[in-house]
Amino acid sequence: MIDYGLKNKVALITGANNPQGIGATTAISFAREGAKVVLVYKKIFRQFDKNKIDKNGVDKYYAANSGNADIVESQLKKMNADYIILESDISDEDSVKKIYSTVIEQYGRIDILINNAAVDDENGFDTIEKITKNVIDETFAVNVRGNILMMREFIKNRGDYGRIINISTDAAQIFAGQITYGASKATLEALTRSIALEVAKYGITVNCVAPGPTQTGWIDENLEKNVVPLIPLRKLIQPEDIADTILFLASEQARMITGQVIKVSGGHAI
Repeated sequence: MIDYGLKNKVALITGANNPQGIGATTAISFAREGAKVVLVYKKIFRQFDKNKIDKNGVDKYYAANSGNADIVESQLKKMNADYIILESDISDEDSVKKIYSTVIEQYGRIDILINNAAVDDENGFDTIEKITKNVIDETFAVNVRGNILMMREFIKNRGDYGRIINISTDAAQIFAGQITYGASKATLEALTRSIALEVAKYGITVNCVAPGPTQTGWIDENLEKNVVPLIPLRKLIQPEDIADTILFLASEQARMITGQVIKVSGGHAI
């Protein structure tokens, strides 16, 4: 059993309302380690068929992301976890400042930041021939500006312990069909490296986890059959696989790891 040394650490996790998602799974993992967890989420409304949300697929995924964090909260309550749940918009500067002031008022500090929140285009307009200004602006507003704002406030409010873990995607460098989403994640990877150098003097590490095809509720049976052969380890990545990597990067054991992008993809897109 690994002791990550996270007991009583304060971990702030964005994008945490999908019970099957990376954010929620990571929050539960940190709570299990005795950390205080702060879940930040924003409801993303997309049309879905209520009759299809009982099994994996886009309808289940859209339904989860349009809801609140009640299911995640019920799990935390069962664990007697110490937590805060905030509905907010990280792309808005004032909202980010309010997130931090709320958490610091209750816990006094924030030790770990996990930038998991992200948006993409659902309508097929994220190609060079179909791209629109709105898709560009909305994607970069959250995936880039929002994450920068979250990191800036973390640095401003730094304490004695500092870990920033950003969440990218394994296909960030080449993502035909989702060019703006991929570019925003590639930007986040570049930011990870640059900010890691800037804040090393404070003892803060900044790393990035790049998941491969992960079962967060959106991969149905047919898609799974097509995707798994593309993964050398022949299994879909699970949210727990990502959470375990984040736990390590947040730990004292990872104190000399910074500026890295770690793919957790089963060999996909390496």
